[in-house]
Amino acid sequence: MSRRKNIKKRPIPPDPVYNSYLINMTIRRVMRSGKKSLASNIIYDALKTVGERTGRDPLEVFEQAVKNATPLVEVKARRVGGATYQVPMEVRPGRGTTLALRWLIQFSRSRSGRTMAGKLANEIMDAANETGGAIKKREETHRMAEANKAFAHYRY
Repeated sequence: MSRRKNIKKRPIPPDPVYNSYLINMTIRRVMRSGKKSLASNIIYDALKTVGERTGRDPLEVFEQAVKNATPLVEVKARRVGGATYQVPMEVRPGRGTTLALRWLIQFSRSRSGRTMAGKLANEIMDAANETGGAIKKREETHRMAEANKAFAHYRY
């Protein structure tokens, strides 16, 4: 990290189909080896499946899933006098969204299923219904922060 000046965040353009920044962020996280068109096809197929199965607007369901999976607190390691403490810290909104998307994609990849689009659709629907791997991960993160609340005074 540079100590000279704060680096400005690059603006992310919205995706062309849903005109959503969140979808574009997800496409960029699903993408592997620069294959963006494949990643976007996976996302759009997953959202189409979500729309067909739920009967609701797929973007609305996706945003609800991301909101449900977003953590409020996390623990960070902090060394104090030779000991390492897990210090609970609040999560900034941008980081929370990033973590939620990362967990949604990670747990959809680890699911059993035929296609990535199907696995992602299932994970999105589960997260929207407060179940699934991403929600478990958020709950686990919150539990860790709650357990280490005694070290909150080491916050930096």
